[in-house]
Amino acid sequence: MEINNGNTAFIIVSSALVLLMTPGLAFFYAGMERRKNAINTLMSCIFILGLGAVLWVAVGYSLAFGNDHGGIIGDFSKVFFNGVGMEPNADYAGTIPETVFAAFQMMFAIITPALICGAVAGRMKFSALFVFVTAWSLLVYYPLAHMVWGVGGFIRELGAVDFAGGNVVHISSGVSGLVACILLGKRREYGVVPYKPHNIPFVVLGAALLWFGWFGFNGGSALAADGLAAHAFVTTNTSAAAALLSWMLIEKVLHGKPTILGACTGAVVGLVAITPGAGFVPIWASLIIGLLVSPICYFGMTKIKAKFGYDDALDAFGCHGLGGIWGGIATGLFTQTSINSGAQWNGLVFGDVKLFVAQVLSIVITIAFAGIATFIIVFVIKKVMPIKVTQEEEAQGLDLVEHGEVAYPSFNGLD
Repeated sequence: MEINNGNTAFIIVSSALVLLMTPGLAFFYAGMERRKNAINTLMSCIFILGLGAVLWVAVGYSLAFGNDHGGIIGDFSKVFFNGVGMEPNADYAGTIPETVFAAFQMMFAIITPALICGAVAGRMKFSALFVFVTAWSLLVYYPLAHMVWGVGGFIRELGAVDFAGGNVVHISSGVSGLVACILLGKRREYGVVPYKPHNIPFVVLGAALLWFGWFGFNGGSALAADGLAAHAFVTTNTSAAAALLSWMLIEKVLHGKPTILGACTGAVVGLVAITPGAGFVPIWASLIIGLLVSPICYFGMTKIKAKFGYDDALDAFGCHGLGGIWGGIATGLFTQTSINSGAQWNGLVFGDVKLFVAQVLSIVITIAFAGIATFIIVFVIKKVMPIKVTQEEEAQGLDLVEHGEVAYPSFNGLD
């Protein structure tokens, strides 16, 4: 098949948009952290721009999209982009160079482990985080990407669909964040002293960059500049908009005042929820998906978190885990094959149960796989190196302790 220049240009731009989401996430998370941990939180996302890219070129792309082994993992046929050149790969994107497809997928491999950092913010040693992200990428992300998107992948063969990463990106990172934060333990003053955002404008900036980049994330997943990309663009924006309004309504009813922090959180969970179905569900369904995800995630971040007492610092599980699970279920409810023939069946709302069952199965498999693998990774790391800063270091702040830098040199108050 011949290269289509328009499609190629579109996916290159989409790749750049997705890359921008990781610095956006860094600002989003850093604004919600304490002042003394702002640099550490930024660094926890930014370093993955380097590590994630190098790992992907070295082995990640090959393990995710190389020749299938048992429906679980690829092989080493494409290590260091061996054989990945200017020609299309008919299995994945027949009208763009394989280098462009590989670069687009690389951006997903970068941001996904960065999402986990929100769950363990404020108390994990940076050296341990570096080892964790390396191991998690190799043992969780690459196999899961192959299982869901790779030719011969186990979850793909079930008939489950995931347009832009509900399972691969959001559920995997959310569940892994939950497991990691429980094994890591709580912050020093958790439950005693309120942890408040130190820079809400940072949160707004981060949410804006995420929303902007998400058009590349979901729209680019059509892998062509076509009607499906346009459809994904509109469903993405609609879900985010509806979720933003839904979160504002919840805060107004429960607390009497809507907050900008809540509005930004609502927009992000709306983006999370539409990700698996952006190119499968009708536009009206994206409105429902967005309206319902905010109460689901709000309940998780307030009631479930309080009930079980885990310290998911920046609500990585509450946002990406629960939002991704709802999105995957909703894809099983509202998918129409007339929108995207990549789905074998219509959703449950249109009278067919097969896709809904496949979606639920894929979610359960993703939760189990990511959760168990993360447990093993953290357990092993704890055995071989310190994983958590001391209480004294935590009180001093991770910016100074881990990086020897401060975000606000002129600030002399208490944190």
